[in-house]
Amino acid sequence: MAGLFQVLYGRKDGTFSEVKVLNGTDGKPLLIPIPEPRNIAVVVCTRPSAADWDGDGDLDIVTGNFEGTFFFFEGQGDGKFVPLPRQMTFKDGSQMKVPKDYHSDPFPIDWDGDGDLDLLSGSAEGKVFLAVNEADKGKQAEFASFELLLEDNPTKALEGITDREATRVWADDLNGDGKVDLLVGDRFSQTSADGKRVTTGTVWKYLQK
Repeated sequence: MAGLFQVLYGRKDGTFSEVKVLNGTDGKPLLIPIPEPRNIAVVVCTRPSAADWDGDGDLDIVTGNFEGTFFFFEGQGDGKFVPLPRQMTFKDGSQMKVPKDYHSDPFPIDWDGDGDLDLLSGSAEGKVFLAVNEADKGKQAEFASFELLLEDNPTKALEGITDREATRVWADDLNGDGKVDLLVGDRFSQTSADGKRVTTGTVWKYLQK
């Protein structure tokens, strides 16, 4: 959450190494630089994902942040990364950001089955967004804009809900029909029977038709 990226390297016996901070090729920890004017929300990272974002065959690191924007660190193979990240943009060159929201939650996946990586994201206010990659397979990703994939959630119908926020997404073929489905976790506040405010969460499953 503070901005460092850490990894536990797997061993052949199924165990893992101790947590290690990922460094760039300059030997320093991978970090998003603090912009001017100073905005800490940019450098406080949300979930990182490993994906070949630029289509060169090496794994890159894609990350969101509290501001709601997205960055990626270019991989050079063998676990090496360029020290400075690139800010992710839409096809028109504008800054990629979850619309009118913050706490981006990137999940790269081929959502539409055309062979390239699209981008799913949760958000602070409980929505789920999808940006479809319009580039050819194996090329640098190009996105027109985010579209709202999910706005309402069954959590809203639960009795005593006062807030619902912080959606986090995961996508996979959950029912084995060859289509990518969606898992959405959230956090919400609910008033208990004795009048206390309780913060908890749920997970919802959405099957793609």
